[in-house]
Amino acid sequence: MEMPAPRRPKHQEIYDALAAEIVAGQLASGQRLPTEVDLVKKFKASRPTVTRAMQRLVADGLIERRTRAGTFVRKTSHPATRLLGLIIPGLGETEIFEPICSQIAAEAATVHCALVWGHASRPGVAASGEQAVALAQSYVRQQVGGVFFAPVELTADRVSVNEAVATLLDEAGIPVVLLDRDIVPHPQRSRFDLVSIDHRRAAHMLVADLIARGETQIFFVARPMSAPTIGLRISGYRDALREAGIEPNPRWVQFGDPADPAFVRQLVRSGRDSAFVCGNDVTAANLLHTLDELGVEVPREARVAGFDDVRYACLLRVPLTTIHQPCRALGTMAMQAMRERIEHPGLPARDILLDTRLVRRRSTNGDTP
Repeated sequence: MEMPAPRRPKHQEIYDALAAEIVAGQLASGQRLPTEVDLVKKFKASRPTVTRAMQRLVADGLIERRTRAGTFVRKTSHPATRLLGLIIPGLGETEIFEPICSQIAAEAATVHCALVWGHASRPGVAASGEQAVALAQSYVRQQVGGVFFAPVELTADRVSVNEAVATLLDEAGIPVVLLDRDIVPHPQRSRFDLVSIDHRRAAHMLVADLIARGETQIFFVARPMSAPTIGLRISGYRDALREAGIEPNPRWVQFGDPADPAFVRQLVRSGRDSAFVCGNDVTAANLLHTLDELGVEVPREARVAGFDDVRYACLLRVPLTTIHQPCRALGTMAMQAMRERIEHPGLPARDILLDTRLVRRRSTNGDTP
């Protein structure tokens, strides 16, 4: 079961396009912009949508309106230094990044910075790595003031792509703040600031709750080639089992496609009347759907939990127990980390880990219907 990807608002697309033209010099300092009527035709959008994009450009200090004269690119000697870029290959497919990036944009506006959301509406998995490298090259040419980067996952070339992106930005002297995950697996540590939840502690919290409910055989299910955060969550999962006197069985950690009936059938054969902790809510939602197809009743015959607390988690046929990601707080802290990194480039790399909470729902016999 594929979850629909949220579309980027039209006003954001217009904002991004005009901001990119300004910092690239295609719209020069002091140049008059097309009228809103002309922009309506160019972007095939409504007048209020164009007006909203223009108001954001004014608020972010990129353009200015002059009475009876029109709208002009604001004169500045270094416009690109007020532009911050995003490289989020999963934007539009990984739901947590939409609110995180929206909060980063809101925080950026308060300090007169603009944020460029560089992504296609729905890139293919094979193209995500190429897109990430291309965006990094574009940001280097534009000499942006900093880049927020959520490393690529679920592709065979993810390690080389993430290192290529990091190296391009690092060698150009562009500050980088990583979102949600590092570019290297735990316990290794990259050379960049990282803003995320405490994935290890969150997994420990979730598994400890399942054990308290009487679960003794708990599987961990994730997709192959997942982000390094999965390794941290597996560490927390194992810690919680051992603390409860349950020795983790290596066969309990399974990597595969939760939408594949053959893979899930094998899980059920070895784990009926068990609990399944999934790498994220998308994995959990697909697992729930496949279990339903196989006639396995949740939560009576199997319990399922996820991570992220995406919007549809409570709307599934069996509402999903999950770990809540504090997306707005993550966006705020990411912007704060970027400002500190720009002002103090010599600071050592930092892990900024936010607390989170467990949301109990019916998929694990939780409290919430």
